[in-house]
Amino acid sequence: MSSLAFAGRVAVVTGASRGIGEGIARALARGGAHVVCVSRSMANCSKVSDEIIALGGSAEAMAVDVSDSVEVEKACGILLEKHPAADILVNNAGIIKDAILMRMSYGDWDDVIRTNLSSCFFWLKNLMRPMVQRRWGRIVNMSSIVGKIGNFGQANYAAAKAGLIGLTKSAAKEVASRGICVNAIAPGFISTDMTARLDQKSIDDLARFIPMKRLGSVEDVVPLATFLCSEEARYITGQIFTVDGGMTM
Repeated sequence: MSSLAFAGRVAVVTGASRGIGEGIARALARGGAHVVCVSRSMANCSKVSDEIIALGGSAEAMAVDVSDSVEVEKACGILLEKHPAADILVNNAGIIKDAILMRMSYGDWDDVIRTNLSSCFFWLKNLMRPMVQRRWGRIVNMSSIVGKIGNFGQANYAAAKAGLIGLTKSAAKEVASRGICVNAIAPGFISTDMTARLDQKSIDDLARFIPMKRLGSVEDVVPLATFLCSEEARYITGQIFTVDGGMTM
Protein backbone atom coordinates (compact mmCIF):
# COMPACT_ATOMS: atom_id res chain seq x y z
CA MET A 1 0.00 0.00 0.00
CA SER A 2 1.37 3.43 -0.89
CA SER A 3 2.48 5.63 1.98
CA LEU A 4 0.09 8.22 0.55
CA ALA A 5 -2.76 5.80 -0.08
CA PHE A 6 -5.28 8.23 1.43
CA ALA A 7 -4.10 11.51 -0.12
CA GLY A 8 -7.11 13.73 -0.75
CA ARG A 9 -9.43 11.58 1.36
CA VAL A 10 -11.43 12.84 4.33
CA ALA A 11 -11.70 10.30 7.14
CA VAL A 12 -13.98 10.44 10.18
CA VAL A 13 -12.88 8.33 13.14
CA THR A 14 -15.09 8.13 16.21
CA GLY A 15 -13.57 7.30 19.56
CA ALA A 16 -10.33 8.75 18.20
CA SER A 17 -8.98 10.03 21.51
CA ARG A 18 -7.47 6.72 22.66
CA GLY A 19 -6.77 3.08 21.94
CA ILE A 20 -7.69 1.56 18.60
CA GLY A 21 -9.44 4.72 17.39
CA GLU A 22 -6.41 6.87 18.07
CA GLY A 23 -4.17 4.34 16.33
CA ILE A 24 -6.38 4.28 13.23
CA ALA A 25 -6.62 8.09 13.13
CA ARG A 26 -2.84 8.44 13.25
CA ALA A 27 -2.31 5.75 10.59
CA LEU A 28 -4.79 7.33 8.17
CA ALA A 29 -3.15 10.72 8.69
CA ARG A 30 0.28 9.24 7.95
CA GLY A 31 -1.22 7.93 4.72
CA GLY A 32 -2.26 11.44 3.67
CA ALA A 33 -5.89 11.60 4.81
CA HIS A 34 -7.44 14.62 6.47
CA VAL A 35 -8.69 13.03 9.69
CA VAL A 36 -11.68 14.27 11.68
CA CYS A 37 -11.02 13.04 15.21
CA VAL A 38 -14.32 12.57 17.07
CA SER A 39 -14.65 12.15 20.82
CA ARG A 40 -17.08 13.23 23.51
CA SER A 41 -14.36 15.47 24.98
CA MET A 42 -12.89 18.28 22.89
CA ALA A 43 -9.77 18.28 25.03
CA ASN A 44 -9.13 14.60 24.32
CA CYS A 45 -9.76 14.62 20.57
CA SER A 46 -7.91 17.94 20.16
CA LYS A 47 -4.85 16.39 21.75
CA VAL A 48 -4.74 13.73 19.03
CA SER A 49 -5.54 16.11 16.16
CA ASP A 50 -2.95 18.64 17.39
CA GLU A 51 -0.29 15.93 17.57
CA ILE A 52 -1.15 14.77 14.03
CA ILE A 53 -0.78 18.34 12.77
CA ALA A 54 2.49 18.79 14.66
CA LEU A 55 3.86 15.76 12.81
CA GLY A 56 2.93 17.27 9.45
CA GLY A 57 -0.46 15.63 9.01
CA SER A 58 -3.90 17.12 8.47
CA ALA A 59 -6.61 16.81 11.12
CA GLU A 60 -9.36 18.51 13.04
CA ALA A 61 -11.26 17.72 16.22
CA MET A 62 -14.99 17.45 16.79
CA ALA A 63 -16.57 16.96 20.20
CA VAL A 64 -19.71 14.88 19.71
CA ASP A 65 -21.84 12.71 21.98
CA VAL A 66 -22.19 9.89 19.47
CA SER A 67 -25.14 8.41 21.36
CA ASP A 68 -27.21 11.54 20.60
CA SER A 69 -28.74 11.48 17.11
CA VAL A 70 -29.28 15.26 17.13
CA GLU A 71 -25.64 15.95 17.98
CA VAL A 72 -24.41 13.55 15.29
CA GLU A 73 -26.70 15.07 12.65
CA LYS A 74 -25.51 18.57 13.57
CA ALA A 75 -21.85 17.51 13.48
CA CYS A 76 -22.30 15.87 10.07
CA GLY A 77 -23.95 19.02 8.75
CA ILE A 78 -20.97 21.11 9.86
CA LEU A 79 -18.55 18.59 8.40
CA LEU A 80 -20.32 18.48 5.03
CA GLU A 81 -20.28 22.28 4.82
CA LYS A 82 -16.48 22.12 5.00
CA HIS A 83 -15.86 18.99 2.93
CA PRO A 84 -17.76 17.54 -0.08
CA ALA A 85 -17.96 14.16 1.65
CA ALA A 86 -16.46 11.91 4.27
CA ASP A 87 -14.71 9.34 2.10
CA ILE A 88 -13.88 7.10 5.05
CA LEU A 89 -15.90 6.43 8.20
CA VAL A 90 -14.55 4.38 11.08
CA ASN A 91 -17.18 3.72 13.76
CA ASN A 92 -15.01 2.92 16.75
CA ALA A 93 -16.57 4.75 19.70
CA GLY A 94 -17.70 2.46 22.48
CA ILE A 95 -18.25 2.10 26.21
CA ILE A 96 -18.72 -0.75 28.68
CA LYS A 97 -21.09 -0.88 31.64
CA ASP A 98 -20.81 -4.46 32.82
CA ALA A 99 -23.17 -6.34 35.10
CA ILE A 100 -24.97 -9.65 35.06
CA LEU A 101 -28.42 -9.43 33.52
CA MET A 102 -30.31 -9.60 36.81
CA ARG A 103 -28.37 -6.60 38.12
CA MET A 104 -28.07 -4.57 34.92
CA SER A 105 -30.01 -1.31 35.04
CA TYR A 106 -32.22 -0.13 32.20
CA GLY A 107 -29.98 2.92 31.93
CA ASP A 108 -26.80 0.88 31.52
CA TRP A 109 -28.48 -1.24 28.85
CA ASP A 110 -29.65 1.82 26.92
CA ASP A 111 -26.35 3.72 27.25
CA VAL A 112 -24.28 0.87 25.82
CA ILE A 113 -26.73 0.12 22.99
CA ARG A 114 -26.95 3.77 21.96
CA THR A 115 -23.20 4.42 22.17
CA ASN A 116 -21.95 1.17 20.64
CA LEU A 117 -24.69 0.42 18.08
CA SER A 118 -27.18 3.22 17.48
CA SER A 119 -24.36 5.74 17.04
CA CYS A 120 -23.11 3.79 14.03
CA PHE A 121 -26.54 4.06 12.41
CA PHE A 122 -26.56 7.83 13.11
CA TRP A 123 -23.22 8.37 11.34
CA LEU A 124 -24.12 6.08 8.44
CA LYS A 125 -27.45 7.79 7.89
CA ASN A 126 -25.88 11.24 7.75
CA LEU A 127 -22.66 10.51 5.83
CA MET A 128 -23.60 7.77 3.39
CA ARG A 129 -25.50 9.84 0.80
CA PRO A 130 -22.46 11.92 -0.29
CA MET A 131 -20.48 8.67 -0.62
CA VAL A 132 -23.22 7.26 -2.85
CA GLN A 133 -23.19 10.41 -4.98
CA ARG A 134 -19.41 10.22 -5.39
CA ARG A 135 -19.54 6.44 -5.89
CA TRP A 136 -16.69 5.79 -3.47
CA GLY A 137 -16.56 5.14 0.23
CA ARG A 138 -15.04 2.96 2.93
CA ILE A 139 -16.83 2.20 6.19
CA VAL A 140 -15.27 0.15 8.97
CA ASN A 141 -17.32 -0.72 12.04
CA MET A 142 -15.55 -1.92 15.18
CA SER A 143 -17.40 -4.95 16.53
CA SER A 144 -15.93 -7.52 18.96
CA ILE A 145 -15.60 -11.25 19.42
CA VAL A 146 -17.98 -10.72 22.32
CA GLY A 147 -20.63 -9.99 19.69
CA LYS A 148 -19.97 -13.44 18.22
CA ILE A 149 -19.59 -15.60 21.34
CA GLY A 150 -21.12 -13.57 24.19
CA ASN A 151 -19.48 -12.91 27.54
CA PHE A 152 -20.48 -13.22 31.17
CA GLY A 153 -21.66 -9.86 32.54
CA GLN A 154 -21.68 -8.15 29.14
CA ALA A 155 -25.14 -8.79 27.70
CA ASN A 156 -25.52 -5.13 26.69
CA TYR A 157 -22.07 -4.97 25.08
CA ALA A 158 -22.50 -8.33 23.34
CA ALA A 159 -25.93 -7.35 22.01
CA ALA A 160 -24.57 -4.06 20.65
CA LYS A 161 -21.57 -5.68 18.99
CA ALA A 162 -23.69 -8.49 17.52
CA GLY A 163 -26.12 -5.90 16.21
CA LEU A 164 -23.23 -4.10 14.59
CA ILE A 165 -22.43 -7.23 12.59
CA GLY A 166 -25.98 -7.30 11.23
CA LEU A 167 -25.87 -3.57 10.50
CA THR A 168 -22.58 -3.99 8.63
CA LYS A 169 -23.87 -6.81 6.43
CA SER A 170 -27.14 -5.03 5.64
CA ALA A 171 -25.48 -1.69 4.83
CA ALA A 172 -22.93 -3.47 2.63
CA LYS A 173 -25.72 -4.98 0.51
CA GLU A 174 -27.44 -1.62 0.12
CA VAL A 175 -24.45 0.35 -1.18
CA ALA A 176 -22.13 -2.21 -2.83
CA SER A 177 -23.25 -1.21 -6.32
CA ARG A 178 -22.18 2.37 -5.59
CA GLY A 179 -18.54 1.54 -4.92
CA ILE A 180 -18.87 1.68 -1.14
CA CYS A 181 -17.35 -1.08 0.97
CA VAL A 182 -18.71 -1.73 4.46
CA ASN A 183 -16.83 -4.13 6.72
CA ALA A 184 -16.38 -4.83 10.41
CA ILE A 185 -13.49 -5.87 12.61
CA ALA A 186 -14.10 -8.06 15.65
CA PRO A 187 -11.08 -7.69 17.93
CA GLY A 188 -10.45 -10.12 20.74
CA PHE A 189 -8.96 -8.97 24.03
CA ILE A 190 -6.77 -5.98 23.18
CA SER A 191 -4.54 -4.04 25.58
CA THR A 192 -6.37 -0.68 25.79
CA ASP A 193 -7.88 1.50 28.52
CA MET A 194 -10.78 -0.97 28.70
CA THR A 195 -8.51 -3.86 29.68
CA ALA A 196 -6.18 -1.72 31.80
CA ARG A 197 -8.67 -2.06 34.66
CA LEU A 198 -7.88 -5.79 34.87
CA ASP A 199 -5.29 -7.07 37.33
CA GLN A 200 -2.38 -9.19 36.15
CA LYS A 201 -4.01 -12.45 37.28
CA SER A 202 -7.09 -11.71 35.19
CA ILE A 203 -4.92 -10.91 32.17
CA ASP A 204 -2.96 -14.14 32.65
CA ASP A 205 -6.22 -16.09 32.94
CA LEU A 206 -7.47 -14.58 29.67
CA ALA A 207 -4.19 -15.31 27.91
CA ARG A 208 -4.50 -19.01 28.72
CA PHE A 209 -7.50 -19.22 26.38
CA ILE A 210 -5.66 -17.49 23.53
CA PRO A 211 -3.49 -19.77 21.36
CA MET A 212 -0.94 -16.96 20.94
CA LYS A 213 -0.82 -16.68 24.76
CA ARG A 214 -1.10 -12.90 24.93
CA LEU A 215 -3.55 -10.08 24.64
CA GLY A 216 -3.48 -8.20 21.37
CA SER A 217 -2.18 -4.69 20.89
CA VAL A 218 -3.56 -1.69 19.05
CA GLU A 219 -0.86 -2.30 16.44
CA ASP A 220 -2.37 -5.74 15.75
CA VAL A 221 -5.66 -4.13 14.65
CA VAL A 222 -4.66 -0.88 12.96
CA PRO A 223 -3.06 -2.32 9.76
CA LEU A 224 -6.20 -4.30 8.93
CA ALA A 225 -8.40 -1.26 9.51
CA THR A 226 -6.29 0.97 7.29
CA PHE A 227 -6.22 -1.67 4.54
CA LEU A 228 -10.02 -1.89 4.61
CA CYS A 229 -10.13 1.90 4.19
CA SER A 230 -7.94 1.80 1.09
CA GLU A 231 -8.53 1.51 -2.64
CA GLU A 232 -6.91 -1.93 -2.52
CA ALA A 233 -9.92 -3.23 -0.54
CA ARG A 234 -12.34 -2.32 -3.35
CA TYR A 235 -13.72 -5.89 -3.75
CA ILE A 236 -14.14 -6.64 -0.05
CA THR A 237 -17.46 -5.82 1.57
CA GLY A 238 -19.92 -7.23 4.09
CA GLN A 239 -17.16 -9.13 5.88
CA ILE A 240 -16.36 -9.53 9.58
CA PHE A 241 -12.63 -9.86 10.29
CA THR A 242 -11.63 -11.43 13.59
CA VAL A 243 -8.37 -10.33 15.22
CA ASP A 244 -8.07 -12.39 18.39
CA GLY A 245 -4.86 -14.42 18.36
CA GLY A 246 -6.77 -17.56 17.42
CA MET A 247 -9.15 -17.48 20.38
CA THR A 248 -12.29 -18.22 18.34
CA MET A 249 -10.93 -20.15 15.36
